[in-house]
Amino acid sequence: MNPPNPSVASTPEDRPRSSRLRLRDRVALGCAAAVTAAAFLHLVLTGPAGTFFAIILPWLWVPALLCLGCMPWARRRARAALLVPLLAWGLMAAPALIPLQSSSVPQAQGGADDGRITVASQNVHAGSGADSTARAASALAERGADVVVLVELDDAGRSAAREVLGERYPHAYTVGTVGIWSRYPLSNTRALGLGLGWKRAVAADVEAPDGTLTLYAVHAASVRPGEQGARDEMLRDLSQVIAKDDAPRAVAVGDFNAVAQDPALAGIRAALSEPAQSTPSFGFSWPAGLPLARIDHVFQRGLLPRENTMVRAGDSDHLALVASFDIPQ
Repeated sequence: MNPPNPSVASTPEDRPRSSRLRLRDRVALGCAAAVTAAAFLHLVLTGPAGTFFAIILPWLWVPALLCLGCMPWARRRARAALLVPLLAWGLMAAPALIPLQSSSVPQAQGGADDGRITVASQNVHAGSGADSTARAASALAERGADVVVLVELDDAGRSAAREVLGERYPHAYTVGTVGIWSRYPLSNTRALGLGLGWKRAVAADVEAPDGTLTLYAVHAASVRPGEQGARDEMLRDLSQVIAKDDAPRAVAVGDFNAVAQDPALAGIRAALSEPAQSTPSFGFSWPAGLPLARIDHVFQRGLLPRENTMVRAGDSDHLALVASFDIPQ
C-alpha cells in the first residue's frame, strides 16, 4: 500500500481546525445579522418591543465593534458582512451626535433683529426634598432661563419653587405635578388630561416681547416592564393636540419617559422637531448619576434653535435641559 501523498490529503489536525473556522464564521455572521436587525426594528415594531429596540439603539455600537473585531480571523468572503452592523448603527444613531450648528441657519431666517427665548426644564424627582428643588430652580434661573418648567413636583417642591422663582418669574401656572414659571405673561393656560385620570401636562401661550409661542409642559406616565399603555396613550393624545394647534411657534418640553426614537413619540416628531445637542452627544438625561438614556426632551416648530444642552441641577435623578431659540421676525 502506497503511503498517502501529504500534498493532496489534509492531516487530521487540519480538518478540525477548518471546521472550527467555519463555525466561527457562522456565529460571527449570525451576530452581525442580529445587531443589524436591532438597529432598524424600532422603525417597524410598536409597544414594548419598539420601546426596547429604541432604548438600545445608541448602545449598539458596542456589539457592532465586537463584530468588527472578528474580522482578522474571519474568512475573506465573510469580512465585508461584519462591517454592516457598524454601518447600520452609523445610519440610524450616529447622526444624533452631530452638534447643533447655529452658523448653518440662513441669515435671511435668523438675523440680528430676532429675539431670543431660553427654556429650561427638569424632572425634580418627587421626594428628593424641598432643598433639592430649590437648588434646581435657582440653578436654572442662573442659566438665564426665560421660562422654567418643573415636573414631578410634590407639595414641598412646589412651595420651594414658588419661593425661589416667584420674584424673577412673576407669571406662573401649576397643575398637579407640572409647573411653569415665566418672565413673560402667560395666557390661554389649560390643563391637559390626555386620556389619564389626572393632569400631567399643561399648555400656555408665552407672550414674549418678540412673539407669542405655545408651550406644552409634559410629565409623561412612567414605563415599567409590561406596563406602558398609559404613557403611549398620553403621548398619542398629546400629538393629536399639537397637530390640531395652528400656532406658528410651539415648544413641547419636559419628561416624556421615552427615548427620541421610541415609536410612541412618532406623532410628536411629525408635528415638531428636536434640536441636536450643542455638543456631540446623545444628550442622555437619566439616571443623573450615570446617564444611559435621553427621556427628557424639547421639541419645537417656528423657532431657530441656538442651544440645547443637559446640565446638573439639584439632587434629582434627572439632568435638566436648557434650550435657547431665536424668534424669527
